[in-house]
Amino acid sequence: MTLIRPFQGLRPAKGHGDEVLAPPYDVLSSAEAREQVRGKPHSFLHISKPEIDLPEDISPYDPQVYAMAASNMAMLVDKKLLQQEQTPSYYAYRLTWGEVVMTGLVAAASVADYDTNRIRKHEYTRPVKEDDRVRQIEAVNAQTGPVMMAYPDAPHLDAIIKDATMSKADMDVTSADGVRHQLWVISASETIEALSDGFEALPAVYIADGHHRSASASRISASRGGDADAIHHSFLSVIFPHHEMKILDYNRLVKDLNGLSVEELLSSIGKSFNVSKSDLPVKPSKVGQFGMYVAKQWYELIIDPQLIPQDPVKSLDISLLSAHLIQPLLRVGDPRKDDRIDFVGGIRGVEELSTRVDNGDWEVAFSIYATSMDALMAVAESGQVMPPKSTWFEPKLADGVVSLVFD
Repeated sequence: MTLIRPFQGLRPAKGHGDEVLAPPYDVLSSAEAREQVRGKPHSFLHISKPEIDLPEDISPYDPQVYAMAASNMAMLVDKKLLQQEQTPSYYAYRLTWGEVVMTGLVAAASVADYDTNRIRKHEYTRPVKEDDRVRQIEAVNAQTGPVMMAYPDAPHLDAIIKDATMSKADMDVTSADGVRHQLWVISASETIEALSDGFEALPAVYIADGHHRSASASRISASRGGDADAIHHSFLSVIFPHHEMKILDYNRLVKDLNGLSVEELLSSIGKSFNVSKSDLPVKPSKVGQFGMYVAKQWYELIIDPQLIPQDPVKSLDISLLSAHLIQPLLRVGDPRKDDRIDFVGGIRGVEELSTRVDNGDWEVAFSIYATSMDALMAVAESGQVMPPKSTWFEPKLADGVVSLVFD
């Protein structure tokens, strides 16, 4: 089996994309999803977060939730709001968000290549989240949440995908957050062959977002076994040229100063960072630069360059901040478990940090320079993993654009 293959996608019927498309299941709470689907009986959230159609006190992992997902998908298929492609196809998928334009390829990616690390990873996964995705996929007999991936420099692939978008899009929907989602079906055999061969020639591709979805696909592939060419040995992916992808900063809040006064904290920070006051919120613009907000004052922190090691993980800005400030001075433990730390995606802006500190729930906030795609790929190439909450990708892929249905 090649790295990627075409498949018979299940997608919104013509003219119904705006009814179906929904934000990804993992960016909304159940309460937020319930609010979003008011007046939207055909939103894909009824499949991706089906607890919204059950009593509010139900666990999102209750068996009834997965049964509801299957029922809701069957309903959209019965109403012909979701229709399956007649022939295996690829799909060009373009996201437009202001000046950011990303055009990638929707494909069925090889689980075997994921298992052998040709599809590179950079994050750990949590068993409870893997279990949830396995149960959801098994319930609906399909993968509905795409894995966002990146491919390295390949101008010939960029050109083939671009050529596929020169005609009128088969779906063109602008979501409530202002992101435009366009989809083109690629069914010409010569184009499919060129794309399959072009991706097969790449040494690797890189998971950007969707580690739990890809890990769950691997588990399902192993449990189902059977014919190596069966579609359940693939997983739903959208693969973008890495140079088009946009990573935003992922910032930190800490509950307290670990018993230090502000003056003591600043003095200790000064041993590893150059510290200066700022009259404006600090949004870092380069590696090694950080913002800190405490006691209604912003500070710019510049780390001593001699403290930056030649290591793809330890040299990341979040690693430097953790190693020289958050862990030794504020005594924050494992960020996956310590409730004294919280994370704020850059989509909310650095002003969100000062607002939350001023509200009194958090005592100090840090703004961090966004991780680059080159840095992410270097970590994946090294076989290491990034610290939790290192990347925030925007714009997000919508759920419901295309689903991969098993045989």
